Amino acid sequence: MSDRNIYLKTIPPEEAVQRAKEALNRGTLLTTEVIPTHEAFNRVTAAPVIARYSSPTFHSAAMDGIAVRAESTFMAREDSPTELNHDDGFVFVNTGNPLPEGMNAVIMIENVTQKDEVTVLIDSPAFPWQHIRRIGEDIVATELLMPQNRKLTPSDLGALLSAGIYEIEVAEKIKATFLPTGDEVLNFLDKPAPQAGQVIESNSQVFKAYAESWDIQAQWSSPVPDDEETLRGRVLDCLEAGDHIVVVGAGSSAGSKDYSRRVFESIGSVLVHGIAVMPGKPTLIGITDERSGHPGRLLIGAPGYPVSAIVCHEKILAPLVAWLQGGSPVERMTTPITLARKTPSKAGMREALRLAAGRIGESIVGAPLARGAGMITTMTKAQAVAYIPEDVEGVEAGETINAELLVPKAELDRVLVHVGSHDNTLDLLANELMGMADPMRLVSSHAGSMGGLTALKSGSALFAGAHLFDPVSNDFNFPFIDRYLKGIDVTVINLAIRHQGLIVAKGNPLDIKGMEDLTREDVIFINRQRGAGTRILLDHHLKGAGITPRDVRGYDNEEFTHMAVAVNVLTGAASCGLGIYAAAKALDLDFVPLAHERYDLLIPSIFMEDERIQTLMTLIRSKSVQEKIARLGGYEVPLTGQIMEPGIGLGQS
Repeated sequence: MSDRNIYLKTIPPEEAVQRAKEALNRGTLLTTEVIPTHEAFNRVTAAPVIARYSSPTFHSAAMDGIAVRAESTFMAREDSPTELNHDDGFVFVNTGNPLPEGMNAVIMIENVTQKDEVTVLIDSPAFPWQHIRRIGEDIVATELLMPQNRKLTPSDLGALLSAGIYEIEVAEKIKATFLPTGDEVLNFLDKPAPQAGQVIESNSQVFKAYAESWDIQAQWSSPVPDDEETLRGRVLDCLEAGDHIVVVGAGSSAGSKDYSRRVFESIGSVLVHGIAVMPGKPTLIGITDERSGHPGRLLIGAPGYPVSAIVCHEKILAPLVAWLQGGSPVERMTTPITLARKTPSKAGMREALRLAAGRIGESIVGAPLARGAGMITTMTKAQAVAYIPEDVEGVEAGETINAELLVPKAELDRVLVHVGSHDNTLDLLANELMGMADPMRLVSSHAGSMGGLTALKSGSALFAGAHLFDPVSNDFNFPFIDRYLKGIDVTVINLAIRHQGLIVAKGNPLDIKGMEDLTREDVIFINRQRGAGTRILLDHHLKGAGITPRDVRGYDNEEFTHMAVAVNVLTGAASCGLGIYAAAKALDLDFVPLAHERYDLLIPSIFMEDERIQTLMTLIRSKSVQEKIARLGGYEVPLTGQIMEPGIGLGQS
């Protein structure tokens, strides 16, 4: 077995970028080329640009009107206008016309009174050079028009062409290749169906999209197998083809098959192995030397986990590319965000925290999403990213931290922040909201029903989904609202009555029929997290059956959504789990009915007139959406959209 790597000292990403800048020679890494000016948008000037012509190249009228000699109008008064005759006293001009010989001012046409076909009256004097664009007013020939290392904007192109610069010398475009690695990695172009232990390669396309936003020339390859010599050969091929940057995806960590560091050291030197950010820690930075045949090129080892790779691209590659282009990376807008939940963090390591964020009252509130480095969907669901500093061990609920916005700030006013119990109908509503003429986004943090009540109490959610059953009153949610939300007026809207039961494998091969089967040695259970209404329902039924949690194998194994429970059953990680019928149906699993329950939306009454909540209510009460909920399977909609009161229970269902 190959020896494992050992991380060098992890350092802050800013220090890592600085090390790379000090090791690279920007002047020799990129050559120059001459291209047509009209094709030079976003390119970087390689040398100062001197204006060839002035702009304008002649004195010209800046207004529609008449050109005059200013001194001939000095005696003009409102009660004693001056008469001017055509040709010798004035000439009609339009904006942009050359100034006629002998004239030195323009009077706007609206300030001119036509006496007859050849005579005009002027009732106020003009001053010399009034309403005239002089030669060189904008650009003077021989002056510096653009400095070196300027990234050209659309207006720059206009200035260059106006000054007679038809071709321009620019730095060559940065060329980069992304090499995904791993025996388990499948080429997405083959449209594969992954088996156990296999993953579909996608990091290359994330990199390519970033590269396009940076305006560099990027390509990617098919996955490179876990073989050191093969990887070295592919990296050298990229360098020979002219790449300034080679990014190796995965293989940068400390595993026995992580070859990137050894490959980099064989053709250059490693500057950084490990940055003090999670996700993103395994990032690797190197520079080639003479052994590569192409010294001074940049080598990047990007982590294999998708979110880690994104952190590498944003915190390491983006600033380095911008520096090579002579500029600075585009910085996201930041804003203070109040955290909806307590979030622990490892001291000594900066941690990226993805947030589902929206405006609630006067504040912007963010609900932390799952923090796994492999969970790319947390980036698709997030509206903001905050970084927990290295010198703290987490942030408390209600604490305000500065966060980078992933969306325009105005979009946060059209986000519905839900914290609470997971249900598949929320995904349906999210899609419907985005399909409107003026889309709204529903973001959800799956904290369980009790977590939803906690979020409402702290003011960190617009609404919460809950299905808390109280066996004493035989009612849903209201006993818990009375107990935990004292002093808060809450409107309860039913979303659906849903079927809960045991999700089991297709065909129910273990013949699981009820609670008693959970005590069998051959049955492994998958539970929901503490505070989830489904877990409270499970505990109620276990107690009714005289079963203690320690009698259930897997009781302490937790998931946060019904779909996650169903996936555990589908993959054989668990024999069964308590969940909704819709989740079993979605994955073609079998279902053992256990109970019907009411899934309600708990909305602080102060938000009921909010445009977002009004829109949500309109959707829920529409016949088309109710039909779509029913078609999911395991849902009944006789109460959907109605305001609930204590004692209604399940109504007439």
